[in-house]
Amino acid sequence: MRYAFWPGCVSKGACPELYRSIMAVAPPLGLELVELTEASCTGAGVVSEQNPELADTLNARTFAMAQRLGLPLMNICSTCQGVMSGVQHRLRRNGDRLIEVNQALAPEGLHYDGDLTVKNFLWVLVEDVGLERLQSLVTRPIAGLRVGPFYGCYILRPSAVVSDGKPRDTYLELVIEALGADPVDYRGKTKCCGFPVLTMNRTASLTMAGDHLQEAMEKGADCLVTPCPLCHLNLDAQQPDAAGVRRRKLGLPILHLPQLVGLALGLEPKALGLERHVVSTRGVLAKLGL
Repeated sequence: MRYAFWPGCVSKGACPELYRSIMAVAPPLGLELVELTEASCTGAGVVSEQNPELADTLNARTFAMAQRLGLPLMNICSTCQGVMSGVQHRLRRNGDRLIEVNQALAPEGLHYDGDLTVKNFLWVLVEDVGLERLQSLVTRPIAGLRVGPFYGCYILRPSAVVSDGKPRDTYLELVIEALGADPVDYRGKTKCCGFPVLTMNRTASLTMAGDHLQEAMEKGADCLVTPCPLCHLNLDAQQPDAAGVRRRKLGLPILHLPQLVGLALGLEPKALGLERHVVSTRGVLAKLGL
């Protein structure tokens, strides 16, 4: 299975372990990733607030690069997926905007025809690799590991834009089960992590993160797994500060989705960058006998 691959900004910056882990798990999953090294940031929803025309053009440029390769597009960031889905939604309904966008792309010899499959890695696992195939690839049993799913905002909402008519709001649980672990149900799994307001209201942001972490821990989670690196930043990197704001001891490891997949597929923790986390993953590894 070949995909044009957009890794996003965070996997090349604040969370390089995400890039390392997706490149490690792709071959055993049968994924050939053709990285779009000249693609630009999606704008993370910020650019579209100030200049929607620019945001649409930047993302359509990435779509056109994938179309030039004749490949569907895969990303590893829920925020990227949400933004890209929103751009596709607008351009499919506004022919005039699509014409304007293509006029802007023409000097680069690019053209977006308005129809491209764009999928987050989570969706690829369920819909393309398939749960049965994924289960068959497990070489390291992770039974007994209690994993809390954390979707974040952009991969679920607005459902009319991102769901594409599919019931994708249980995909994380399905993947966790296919890998042999036990999904932990808690209310915060589909709520905002707080990252979008971190620079505007730090206390509110850390309180949100702390509430989700505390609830998952109370439900018995050994760790959380998320398809969103921005959620990872707020739940992992900001967790010590969230503990201070909530005045509670936390210490819950936060895994990127390909890291959890890689552990079940038998890859070594260092190959997955598990030593890079702010909150130590040693407890998770110890439970797996590593």
